[in-house]
This record gives sequence, structure tokens and C-alpha cells, in this order.
Amino acid sequence: MALVLAVRCPVPLTELRTPEEAVALDFEKLQTYLASKGLDLDLSFSPRQMKGGLSNLNFITRISGEWAVLRCAPRGELPRGAHDRVREHRVLSRLPDAFPLAPRSLHLCENIKVVGSQFQILEYRSGRSIRGTDMSSVANVDNVGRILTNVMVDLLASLHDVDPASVALQDLGRPGGFVGRSAENWTNRGLEAAATEDQAELVAGLARWLAATLPDLPRNPPTLLHCDFKLDNIMLAHASLDPVAVLDWDMCTRGEPLFDLATLLSYWTERDDPDCMHRLGQMPTAGHGFPSRAEVVQLYGDITGRSVQGFFPLWILCLVKLGVVFLQLDSRWRDGTMGPDEDGRSTHFGKTGWEILEFAKRNTEKA
Repeated sequence: MALVLAVRCPVPLTELRTPEEAVALDFEKLQTYLASKGLDLDLSFSPRQMKGGLSNLNFITRISGEWAVLRCAPRGELPRGAHDRVREHRVLSRLPDAFPLAPRSLHLCENIKVVGSQFQILEYRSGRSIRGTDMSSVANVDNVGRILTNVMVDLLASLHDVDPASVALQDLGRPGGFVGRSAENWTNRGLEAAATEDQAELVAGLARWLAATLPDLPRNPPTLLHCDFKLDNIMLAHASLDPVAVLDWDMCTRGEPLFDLATLLSYWTERDDPDCMHRLGQMPTAGHGFPSRAEVVQLYGDITGRSVQGFFPLWILCLVKLGVVFLQLDSRWRDGTMGPDEDGRSTHFGKTGWEILEFAKRNTEKA
């Protein structure tokens, strides 16, 4: 009798949710569907849901003899335009030809009856992520903050250098008026979330400031945008700080490249920032030798040669976006569609969201 050896999961157990914590999917139904598409889901390895992220569901699987990621939209009612599997598949089936750090999307299923939502099959990349403010895995690296800053800015510059036409993405999104539409979209969502007159006036004041400021900004030629570029969306090699993948492309579009930089720096906490930015806990930039936001803006300008004039209002816009995203997460946490609270932050989502909006307002008053 031949000896059958169990395959060893490439993801450490500490990075996987327990079966009790994981979202339940009908994997036998998925296996039948994938077989109809010529793909073999090997259920001798039971797919496991990976930790990380506050929305999309990612499972490590073994398909047709290779490790792969099953990526599903979250459960429940979703914000408009969010978690767009169709968009992400379109981008990731093409972009890797010019930007190899984007993992290739191998299959898209739009039929929600298979696993309860649209899903993709992505190639698996082996690496590690720095999540939140935990720097324990790189604590012994000299100048780690500066090195990781250079990695992030270099990656962003490389993405913005990709010619969209070279990967058949020249008609992705609508770059004309992108910034103005973004401001209107996110402030409208903030107004929808407001429960008091003070909250409504806070958002309305930010909307007025953005409407008066953004139209007069100088513009760079549009580029591809990631739209959620931050440290935990970058996978690093296990034994170095070399990047091996950039993840989460479901909001990718074309527009003003400084919007991507402003998104990154909306997550960038400095030592003297208010409590809400430290509670945010998205990146470890308040210590460890990371430079200031202003230094990162200058670094991006030096590397790319692009004008960084007008960056400040875009940063305010991205703070507004971030605050509203936390209000949306608070709504999903309260209605029970988010899943387990891995780090204890969920109960503070609403408070954090409104305080980030107040932080944005205070900065407009200093301008």
C-alpha cells in the first residue's frame, strides 16, 4: 500500500483562524463548481481561513496541486463599490505582467450561490506581513523604520510608473473628476452615518472645505491607483525586508497619484498625534525610526519627480475617507456581519471614526 503523506500548510497556525472562528463555507459545493471549470479543489487539505483584514474572507486552499487563496467578499450588506471581486479579478489577471508583486487572479466566480458571495482564486505568495503596530518580527533590524518607508514609497512609485495601456487597463475607472467625486462620495456616506446634529455639521463642514479647496489644486497626469496602500497590504520575504507581494486590489482605479500617497499617510501615525490616531493602530510609524508624514511626501516627490503641491487637501480627504470607513465597520460590527474581534478594536470603531473626522477638521483650521 502506498504511503500518502499529508501536505503541510504553508501558513503558520498563528496566522489562521480556528475552525470555530472561521466563516463556514460549503467546500464540497465549491469543489463541484471548480471541477466544472477544470480546477481540482483538494479536500484532503481542509481550507483554512486566514487572519488579518477587517472585511474580505481569505482561505488558504490547495487547487490543482498548488497552493492558492480563495478570496470572498464579506457577508452582509456592503458599502457601494466596496469588495469588488470583478474589478479585482480584472486588475489582477493583467497587472502582474507589468507589476509582478501583484498576485495573479486565476479564476472569478460571480455566482453568489456557490459560497454565498462572489469569489476569486488567487495565486498564493509565501511571506509575512507586519500588522498593526507589532514590530516583533523585525525588531532586530537596524534602521527598520527608514527601510520600510523606502520599501513602501518605492513600491508606490513603481506602481504609478506602470502604463495602464501596457496591461489593457487604460479604460479602468474615470480619472477625470476622480478627486471631486471621491470627496462627494465619502462626505455623503459620513452624513448618512451621522446620528446627531453635531456629527452632521462636522461632516458638512468638511464637505464645504473640500468643495472649496480641491478644485483649485494642481493635478498630475492620472496613474493606476491601489487606493488602500499601507504596510499590512505588503508581504515581505521571511528572511529579509524585500517585498514579495502587494495585496488587496479591489478598489484599484486610475486617478491622481497623490491620492495613493495621501491614503498611505492617512494611516501614518506620528508620536504627537491625538489618541484616535494611536488607537487606529494601522501601522507602527509612531516609533521605530519612521520619518514624519512631511518627510514621506518629500521622499515621494524626490523619487518620482512629480509635483507634491496640493498634497495637504488630499490628505484631509483621505482622513475623511478613513473616518467614514471606520463608521461603516462599526455598522457591520453592530449588525454581527463582521465576524470575531481579533484584536479588541471593534467596540471602538465608531468612536475612532468620529474622532478621526474631528482630527481632519482641526487640521483644516490650521491651514
